[in-house]
Amino acid sequence: MGRLEAELTRADYESLATLRYTLRKFLDFSTSAAQEAGLPPQQHQALLAIKGLPVGETMTVGMLAEKLLIAPHTATELATRLVKAGYVLRTTDAADKRRQTLNLTEKAEASLRHLSAIHLREIKIMAPELIALLARLNDKASAQE
Repeated sequence: MGRLEAELTRADYESLATLRYTLRKFLDFSTSAAQEAGLPPQQHQALLAIKGLPVGETMTVGMLAEKLLIAPHTATELATRLVKAGYVLRTTDAADKRRQTLNLTEKAEASLRHLSAIHLREIKIMAPELIALLARLNDKASAQE
């Protein structure tokens, strides 16, 4: 048993359990908000991944798979559903004909603005609890280094 394992306290377990619960509450909130907006949660996550790329980067189907931690063929299917729903335009990359790039439509931009505003409000509510939990866990980890 490592030193870190030997020094775990009841409070550590409580903090970890509370952190997981809080994250699951947020994910449940996010799923419900996306569904209420008419988007399956994975499609919302894909739109956010596309929108959240740094300036100058272009989303590809392969990169989408990486960002969402899904298989490449699953990302291809997801991109196809987003195109059919009018949320994404898929184009062949001029520099590399094997790559397909994904760009948001105005419909996607509008949905994402709405959902992101709702999510940011929820994060503002949850932030104090999360910050306190993370600080406790960070303090514990730092003390054991």
